Amino acid sequence: MKSGHQTVGDNGPQLRRRRTSGDVLARPFLGFLAVAILLLISGGCASIRREPPRPGRTRLEAPLVVLPAQNIGNYLLIEARWDRNGPYRFMIDTGSSVTLMSPTLVRRYPGREPLSAGARVRVTGADGIVTELPSASLRRMELGEARFDDVPVLVYDPAPLSAHLGVRVDGVLGFPLFRELLLTLDYPGSRVLLQPARTVTPVPGAIIAFNDTRKTPLVPIHLGERSVIALIDSGSDAAFSLNPIGLEPEFAFGPRVGATIGTLAGDRTQQIGRLAEPISIGGHLFDRPIVDLTDELSSIGGAVLKYFVVTFDQERNRVTFFRDSHEPIGAPLRLSAGVSFNKTPAYWRVVGVVPGSSAEAEGVQVGDLVTRINGEPVTRWDLPRYEQLVAGGGEITLTFLLGNNETEKRVRVFELVP
Repeated sequence: MKSGHQTVGDNGPQLRRRRTSGDVLARPFLGFLAVAILLLISGGCASIRREPPRPGRTRLEAPLVVLPAQNIGNYLLIEARWDRNGPYRFMIDTGSSVTLMSPTLVRRYPGREPLSAGARVRVTGADGIVTELPSASLRRMELGEARFDDVPVLVYDPAPLSAHLGVRVDGVLGFPLFRELLLTLDYPGSRVLLQPARTVTPVPGAIIAFNDTRKTPLVPIHLGERSVIALIDSGSDAAFSLNPIGLEPEFAFGPRVGATIGTLAGDRTQQIGRLAEPISIGGHLFDRPIVDLTDELSSIGGAVLKYFVVTFDQERNRVTFFRDSHEPIGAPLRLSAGVSFNKTPAYWRVVGVVPGSSAEAEGVQVGDLVTRINGEPVTRWDLPRYEQLVAGGGEITLTFLLGNNETEKRVRVFELVP
């Protein structure tokens, strides 16, 4: 598992996102990390839990807590301020069975399991590298009028994620944190709602049951006439990640090699294509969707969730999808500049080049350092602005650092998936 970078690439990969068009930031696969943590704990570092840790004490000071949210690259981020050091910014990841917290916050609010005494959890990444994350607990966290005490966490430095999104992120809130609440992710309304689990007010929309002892949001979706179990993963910016084993999906285009995706579980090369058949969720139809093939669990990411108000009821093991319209949802073409980057404040390092792209023809290679985009330092290019640039098509001028000299190359934006 790597935690040292995020990747700017093509597609709606793993910082998976809506990607109507444009390159993407390869997401930090936080949902995969959570699964890996549960399955790969070993060797005296920690004991395997039968279910994800509970959130400690949860208190609401109002029957309905409304938290304004910011949607960046199909991630929902919320802000919270409960001391003079805030505001703090958190990503909500329903695909994660743990909460990840910055070392700064853990040291500022040490809980019953202090950082110095906590176990270290070993996680094996896709590249075979073993990384350890310290476990600890956070004494206190407030999200508006919701308070959480003694929250079990893993300590993770979110600086690369912050650099990737262009805003400071202090932690990633996993699904078990909301075990005692109704959690509503209102993507169209850019807000998050928290209510007591005992709330019985009917929630409009299509109700889908998830029957899982770990309280994991695994739900059935339909690929044509076949049923597939998929993880609802708000910590992914992709649309659909599909494990094709046993499904034999039909493609209208591809699959083809796409971006190189940098994740917490290691780098991988994307296989992406457009299906010839629809996918449906609770009666909502996605016509000829673009999917990212995976050998892990199939999942539903933010590029799909953005169309819905999604309410998770862990006490009753169900989730509700609500959308004003029942018209089929289409997937526009996916554009790409053919280059994937590891984004750092000083430069963007090339980590992948799409075969057949103009970037490959121009001789762009893995390891090259980009200092400017269209003449401007990379420090001025955040995720939304870079996406808009790619979405506009045409050519992009990249300035590469070679020793003490800079050289320019022009790469052409092309249709990665028509």
